[in-house]
Amino acid sequence: MRRFLALASVPWLAGCATTGDKYPSLAIRDVERAQGRFEAAPAALLDVPEIPAASGPLAERLAALGAAAASSHQAFLASAPRAARLASAAAGSAIGSDAWAAAQVALADLDSARSATAVALGDLDALMVGAAIQARDVSAIEMVRQQVIAQVGDEDETLARLRAQVR
Repeated sequence: MRRFLALASVPWLAGCATTGDKYPSLAIRDVERAQGRFEAAPAALLDVPEIPAASGPLAERLAALGAAAASSHQAFLASAPRAARLASAAAGSAIGSDAWAAAQVALADLDSARSATAVALGDLDALMVGAAIQARDVSAIEMVRQQVIAQVGDEDETLARLRAQVR
C-alpha cells in the first residue's frame, strides 16, 4: 500500500516542479504602478467660536449654567423621595402592574430632571473645549464643571439604586 501511494503521488509532485508558463505572473503590471502626482486637499481651518474673557460675559455664563444645574438638581432631589416610595412599593411586583407602572413614571420624571442637569454639563464641556483650543485659562470653567459633574453623579447613583429595586 505504501508503494502504491508513493507512486501515485509522483505526478502531483512533478506538477509542483514545472516552470508555470500556463499561469499569469503575480508581479506588478505597468498599469498597476502609480502614475502622476496626487495633490493633498487643503486642510480646512477649524472654526472655533470666540470665548469671552473670564472677567466679563464668561463669568456671567458660568454663573447662569451653575445656577441652572443647581436648580435642576434641586428639582431632582425634590422628586426623589416620591420616586423612592413608588420604587419600594413596586419591588417584586410584576412588570406591567400598577405599582410597576407608577414607579416607571416616577423614574422617568427623575430622568427628565437629570437631563436638565446634563444639558448644563454639556454646555460647560463646550465652553471648556473652546477655551482649551484657544489656549485660555479653563480653571473657572473647570471649577463649575466639577460641581455639575458631582451633581450628575449623585443623580446617576440615585437612579441606579431605584431602578435596581424596580427590576
